[in-house]
Amino acid sequence: MQSPLKLLFPPQCVACGDPVEGEFGLCGTCWGKTPFINGLVCDCCGVPLPGEDEGAAIICDDCMQVERPWQRGRSALIYKDNARRMVMALKHGDRLDLARPAGTWMARALTPILDAEALVVPVPVHWTRLMKRRYNQAAVLAKSLAAEARLEFAPDVLIRPRRTLPHERMGNAARFANMDGAIEPHPKRGARLDGRKVLLVDDVMTSGATLAATALAARTAGARDINVITLARVVKDA
Repeated sequence: MQSPLKLLFPPQCVACGDPVEGEFGLCGTCWGKTPFINGLVCDCCGVPLPGEDEGAAIICDDCMQVERPWQRGRSALIYKDNARRMVMALKHGDRLDLARPAGTWMARALTPILDAEALVVPVPVHWTRLMKRRYNQAAVLAKSLAAEARLEFAPDVLIRPRRTLPHERMGNAARFANMDGAIEPHPKRGARLDGRKVLLVDDVMTSGATLAATALAARTAGARDINVITLARVVKDA
């Protein structure tokens, strides 16, 4: 028997609002329009690659050309279509409810590289952006992921003391220059990173400049192994 609450407020698709069987899920139509990343991926950044996954670690061309200050990375979705709409709704539309299914999708994508000892750390935002948006979407995602994967969550060990410019119209070189030195360990709480395995979390990876700055800050604080996870990954020609 359904509870009175479910009868009054039946579960809805988190993307379109149509009825679904379980809470915080997608309907069949929206599931089909959401580009989940499956199969062979770059072991460093999680971008999907052509070919079959035979268990060997494969690195994409971008990660061969750009030094990544982390070990391994994954992403749950390709940043397009319904995935892009959900990311934008979470980031700019106060759709914090999307973090719950997103945490599940990210945990699933992490399965091959998940370390039970990892400390989950979100990419920090500058305080002015936090005041304007009222929340850090990376921290919201990181909290959901940590709960889903049963990992320790550390939302405040890194800071962003310098406000950076938006990356939307920048090339890769400009993005890396913009993020140079923009993220630092927290003067007091950053000590939690010393000697720890760390899992960095962000909403979207494009060039990797923001994650690189975050990983370098974590290394400065003494983190010894760093992996990264994003909800979505920008893919060329996708």
